[in-house]
This record gives sequence, structure tokens and C-alpha cells, in this order.
Amino acid sequence: MSNTQRRIFSVIIPVYNEEETIPEFYSRLKKTLEKDFSHFNHEIIYVDDGSFDGSYKQLEALSSKDPIVKVISFSRNFGHHIAVTAGLDHATGDYVVMMDGDLQDQPEEIIKLYTKLQEGYDVVAGERINKKFSFFKRTSSRLFVWIIRSLTDKRIIINNTIFRIVTKQVVIEIRKLREMHRYLVGVIGWVGFKHTTTPVEHGKRYAGTSKYTISKQLKLAFDAIVSFSDRFLRLISCLGFVLVVMSAFLICITIYRKITYGIPVLGWASLLTSILFVGGIQIIILGVLGEYIGRTYMESKHRPLYIIRTFLREK
Repeated sequence: MSNTQRRIFSVIIPVYNEEETIPEFYSRLKKTLEKDFSHFNHEIIYVDDGSFDGSYKQLEALSSKDPIVKVISFSRNFGHHIAVTAGLDHATGDYVVMMDGDLQDQPEEIIKLYTKLQEGYDVVAGERINKKFSFFKRTSSRLFVWIIRSLTDKRIIINNTIFRIVTKQVVIEIRKLREMHRYLVGVIGWVGFKHTTTPVEHGKRYAGTSKYTISKQLKLAFDAIVSFSDRFLRLISCLGFVLVVMSAFLICITIYRKITYGIPVLGWASLLTSILFVGGIQIIILGVLGEYIGRTYMESKHRPLYIIRTFLREK
């Protein structure tokens, strides 16, 4: 088979302030592609998500010396999952790998994903083993996944890591989904097809610090729940019903005590507490409803998911 007829193997790497890691990651990825995927044409797509360090210059240098390296640079920071989405929008591969560029997702493990995919699957996610995270990070990550799986549609396959390989058909379907508040792992699960996982060795961050703070994890979890479930609205209805039953029960007790024992209705402190409690619940309810309405409003504007400042080696 000639070089032009060979299938294409694409790798998408979102980058945000990773200038220390880029050379090492590229070197290991390049060796992996040449060793394990020599029968493919290769395509490496870096998406610079508004880095303010020297990441873009590093990527620019790689693109100038290696024709398989494409670099998409955003006009500002749009977020991790939006960056991966941009890579998917511009990937031409028959098989597409998504992975982070901090070397916690190790290039040498890609072959495990591909081998599993050949068993007839469309999506294979890496299931990290021997995690190098701290205890707190592992615990918060498990809690994050548990919350999402508990509150979202059970038919949607949710995996915690972005490290995965998908077929071209899956990529084509993902491109059709353009919601702004994006939980890409949920989007991949929503489109369906045959999913599975395979164990991959978790690497240690090569340099720098994690960009996923607790606040970002919480925001991502909330985005996932609101985007893929209406269970918050159902919980509100259940809460309202419970409060009505409790109120009716307390009213009956008060009337009974007044009629039977002549006990007067007293207690400004308890009355004020009850009012504040119910008022707090109402504010929470309005906040949840506001989130759904606000997201509907933002989606109705049909703004682009991202804006590209430069695209190196665009076809």
C-alpha cells in the first residue's frame, strides 16, 4: 500500500502552560508512533488553550521541523474539553487518540488502547492503574465520578479520563453536538457505539502542577449533571413534597396539642428558624432553575465553541 493510501492515525493533545513537558512528550510520542504504528500515516494535533508561558513557541518550533505536527492556538483559554473538541473537529484520522500532554497519559500505552479497539469496539478508554495521585486527589476523583454516575442517565457511559481512542465514525457523530457547557466524556458516551475500557499504566506528571483545581472539578461535575440529566429538577419536586408533608404533620401536632392540652403556640425562635430554612430551600430551588434557564439562554446565542488565533499546517 502506498503512503498516500495508508490509513491515518491521529493524536490530539490539549496544552495549557506545559512548556517544560512538551519536548519530552513529543519525543516519546514520536517514538511510539514510529514503533507501534508504522503502518499508518501520522497526525499530531496540539491545541494550545490560551497558554501564557512559552508553550506556543515550543509547538511552533515542532511544527516547523515536523510536517505531521499541527498546532491550533486559541485566542484565549476556552477550557480543556473545548480544546479536545477543537482537535476532534480538525482530525482526519481513521483512528483518533485523545490524551493529556503532561505525561500522566503515557504515549507508550496507546498501543493497548488500539489493540483492544481491534476486538470490535468503537471507543476504548484507558483505565488508570497504579495511580500517582495523592490520596486526596484519588478520593476527590472517585467522589467526582460517583456523583456524576449517580445523577446522570444510566444509559450514558461515563469514564473519568480523557485518555481514549475512537474510530472515525464516532468522531463524525461527536462533531454534530455543539453545546457550550461541554463535558466531553459524557458527549462521547451519549453518541453510543461499542464502549469498553482497558488498563493503562498511570504516569507521573513530568513538570508543573495540575490545572484541575477542586473548583474546576466541581464546575465540571455540575456541567455534566445539568447537561445530561434533569434529576436536579426531579429532586426539587421531591423536596417540595417532603416539606409539604412535614409542614402538614407539624400543623396537625400543633392543633392537637392546643385542643387537647390547651398548650399555646409559642416560640419565635423556632418560627424564625423555620422561615429561614424554607427561604433557604426556595433560594436553592431558584438557583437550580436559574442554571437550567441560563444555560438554555447561552445556547440560544449559537456562539462558536472556540476562536482560533492561528492554525499551523492547516490543510
